[in-house]
This record gives sequence, C-alpha cells and structure tokens, in this order.
Amino acid sequence: MKQTLLSSLLAALLLLPATGAALHAQTAADTLRHRPTHGIGIDLRPGYVFPTAGFFRGDNAAQSPINTTLGVHLKYAFRFSPQSRLGRLYPSAYQGIGMAWNTFFNADEVGTPSAIYVFQGARIARLAPRLTLDYEWNFGASFGWQKYAPDANFYNNVVGSRINAYINAGLFLNWQLAPQWSLTAGIDLTHYSNGNSNYPNAGVNTVGARIGVMRTFGGSPAEASASTIHTDEPSSLAARISYDVVLYGSTRKRGLFLDSGAELIPGSFAVAGLNFNPMYCVNKYFRAGLSLDAQYDESANLKAHHVEGTSGDGLKFYRPPFREQFAAGLSLRAELNMPIFSVNVGIGRNLIQQGEDTRGFYQILALKAFVTRRLFLHVGYQLHDFKDPNNLMLGLGWRFGKF
Repeated sequence: MKQTLLSSLLAALLLLPATGAALHAQTAADTLRHRPTHGIGIDLRPGYVFPTAGFFRGDNAAQSPINTTLGVHLKYAFRFSPQSRLGRLYPSAYQGIGMAWNTFFNADEVGTPSAIYVFQGARIARLAPRLTLDYEWNFGASFGWQKYAPDANFYNNVVGSRINAYINAGLFLNWQLAPQWSLTAGIDLTHYSNGNSNYPNAGVNTVGARIGVMRTFGGSPAEASASTIHTDEPSSLAARISYDVVLYGSTRKRGLFLDSGAELIPGSFAVAGLNFNPMYCVNKYFRAGLSLDAQYDESANLKAHHVEGTSGDGLKFYRPPFREQFAAGLSLRAELNMPIFSVNVGIGRNLIQQGEDTRGFYQILALKAFVTRRLFLHVGYQLHDFKDPNNLMLGLGWRFGKF
C-alpha cells in the first residue's frame, strides 16, 4: 500500500504539465489561443555520491567505494507564448516532463534506477545578450533500486524501497547558440528517499555537473525575453492575502532504540494532518506568511508504552493516549510562485504537544501543483529537528482569497 500510495501520487503529478495549460485557461482564456513553444532536450549528469553510510565507503559485497554516478536525461518542455497572459507574467519560465537512466556502477547492490519526473525552471539573471543564469528543479519517482534484503543484499543498509522519490535542483548557464538551439552547463544536487514509508531510509545524496542541449520548436526564447512583462498584481492589502488549506495523509515505518537494541516495529503507521496557511503576495514570484499546522501520527511516542519483554516480530506496545500522538504548531512559510507549480518551504515548532517525539522544531518542503486556479495537489516532506525524517505529506489543497 505504501508504495502504491507514493507512486500513484507522483504519477498524478506527471500528468499536470500536459493538462495544466488547459486548466489555467479557465481563468486566462488567451493562454491557449497562442501556441506555446515546445522543446526537446538531453542532459548528461555525472555526479559524486556523498559517503553518508559505510555502504558507500566500501562496506559492501564488492568491497569498493560507491562514489560516482552517471545519468542521462531526456526531456520535453514547453513555454507559454509571450502573447498569452502567463507568457507575459513569466516570460522565461518553462516546465515539462523528463525521463532519466542512472547508474551507480554497482548494479547488483544498488540497481540501475530510472526516473520519471516533472520539472520547471526560469532565468535568474541575464549575463550577456545570449547568456543567462538559470535554475531548474526536478521532482518525481525513481524506479528499479535494489533494496535491502537480509538474505541477499544485507550490506545495503541505505535503500529500503524499489521506488523512491527523486528530488533535484540545479544552477546552470544557458547559452543561446542559435534561435532554436541552446547549450546548458552547471551543477546540481540530487536526493533519493522513500519518505520514511519503509526502512532503511538513509537516503542517497549526490552532487554533480550537468551539460545539456535543447532544441525548441514553434517560437524563439529570444522572442519570449523581448515580450512585455505584465505584472497584473493587486494594489490593496486585502487583495494580496490568500489562504491555503491543505489536508494530507501518508503511512510511515518506525524504528526505536529499546533496551534490547535497535528494533524495527512491524507494520506501518498512519499519519494525517491539516495546514491553514495565510500568505502575503510580495510579488508575482514570491509569497510569505504563517501556517497553523496540526498532525496526528500513530507512531508518535510509542517508546514510553513498550510492553516489557517483547521484541522482534513479537514487539508490542500499549496504545498511547491521543494527546501524545497529536501535535499543533506554527511555522514560517515562504513560497516560490510560478505557472502551474509553487514550491513551499517552512520551519516551525509544535506549541501543543506531549512527549519526546513531537517536541522541538519541524521543517517542511512541499510542491503544490495547481489543477485549477484554486485546487492543488500537495506533495510534501517533513523533517524533525533539521535531521530526522518524519513523514510524507500527500494530499489536496484549496486556495481562498481574491488573488
């Protein structure tokens, strides 16, 4: 169930670049009257694997460090016409769908994972008439990992799932070679994780270079850059405030250190939560505000209710009271606003809580994919105290307000 939940939510995300333009046309009828620019590109991404576990440092069946990776990416992108509303608001933004094939040069223990993802990027600064500094993020699912198995792959204490989330962010130079051709080169960071839906979940992290080429059809990036940028921003304070309400849920695995040692609790635990997030629109790209966050975690504070003498497959716990598994807090939020997608980050602290597991700070990274102007798909991840993975946040949200 946990793999099906994760993969189905990620698969739904992949449909949004193809449908997002049509859905946004409900509120901006001119968006599709002007044909967008399409593009096909390929990236080559060699990278270095951070040695975050002994498995990567050479404590594996091959008795050799796993410190290099190589990926090949095939991408389809589109950019809204500069004559459309979204093209005028975000003249350099592009988005699309990508596929990747990766190797860590140890297929027996790590696998040769492939990935399907959505991506979005835009210009940060123009450095010369044909040279810009751009950013791009990728988010999707990565398949084909060799996961930990106590009998066949016991050295791999890092990867616990055959399907993992794929998150990537990069900065690069974009050189316009010709009206329809561009060359890119830069650096990026990548993270693979199952969001604590299975153990082990140490995560795989890489840093690397990227070089790519893109061929566009149906328009010219130079044309988009020259278009008039229409801000279309509200003037009154009330019109600048929106209110996002998010309902989410997921499952998670849980391990504890007990008197008998490290124990993996059998089964999975439910997580459900609610965010109420007023946001102030600073400009068309950026929002900031506070969020009231409430979450119920069925696995929270189990350690204090361990049934003495039980361990292994027979590990048992008394059910903790609701007040020990529910927490509510406030978080500071910031959001990058772009067509179809918004990236939301937050840092908060639980104010209503009881027990060690819900004490302290939490951090949130979330992607909002807008199905309509107000309805969005929410895919997020929560950390505890800046280091411990908590849970996925898979759900739906609705945006209230005039803007």
